[in-house]
Amino acid sequence: MTVAAKPSEPAEGSGAPRTAQPRQFIVTVYGLYSRTEGGWLSVGSLINLLADLGIDAPAVRSSISRLKRRGILHAERRGGAAGYALSEEGMAVLREGDHRIFRRERSSLADGWLLAVFSVPESERSKRHLLRSRLNRLGFGTTASGVYIAPAHLHEPTSEVLRRLGLDGYADLFRADHLAFSDLKAKVRQWWDLDQLEQLYTEFVDEHAPVLERWRQRSAVDERDAFIDYVRTLTDWRHLPYLDPGLPHELLPPDWIGIRAADLFFTLQARLEDGARAYVASAIAG
Repeated sequence: MTVAAKPSEPAEGSGAPRTAQPRQFIVTVYGLYSRTEGGWLSVGSLINLLADLGIDAPAVRSSISRLKRRGILHAERRGGAAGYALSEEGMAVLREGDHRIFRRERSSLADGWLLAVFSVPESERSKRHLLRSRLNRLGFGTTASGVYIAPAHLHEPTSEVLRRLGLDGYADLFRADHLAFSDLKAKVRQWWDLDQLEQLYTEFVDEHAPVLERWRQRSAVDERDAFIDYVRTLTDWRHLPYLDPGLPHELLPPDWIGIRAADLFFTLQARLEDGARAYVASAIAG
């Protein structure tokens, strides 16, 4: 979403984070490590862990305050230690993220599509905006006003999100197949911004391929370095599966870089995850 505080400089060769904000790193740390602690981390542990990522204590506290105002975290003391725990909303958001971020498979044309068809009265425009924004965040493309489309495998997380937000009364979900008449590959380019997605995937590969190469040259795992690189990698990765909902290979450009980016992420995850978790366990225990 400890061991004595470490220096705040990043691990050698890992490079400073370019666009990620402290709040995003905090969400990553909570998502990865707090749920084994019931969704709670002490303030001291969090500050020390974020210091390893080059984030100072005032920035951590400020970001925690924002997450608290958004209802993601709430203050809670345990064993005399001040800390913050995930709210039910925060837990639900992380469960939804697990389904998307760590899903490796892409859909196929045979899987079909999920259509979200909705109508919201003008008097409830805020609900309409929320519904549209949530469908966009889930990875839906827009086929027409009030008709959104996504690969069929998104039906369960979509249903869960709409129910949780009280939006299920405004929408209907359908499974569908494309029968005629247009070129579906061309339509996918209209419904999703593949050019932007390709650029984002390219930036991810450019940033993290050198990290993997550096780890391949190591004979042993440094747990602190593993933590730093894994949190940075996951923080940069986790928004991409929401922009690319696992579109079928047949509808994507040849040599789609998203496949290479996914291979890179999951290879880094396999290389770094255990060492990073061991480092955090020691930090929390200390």
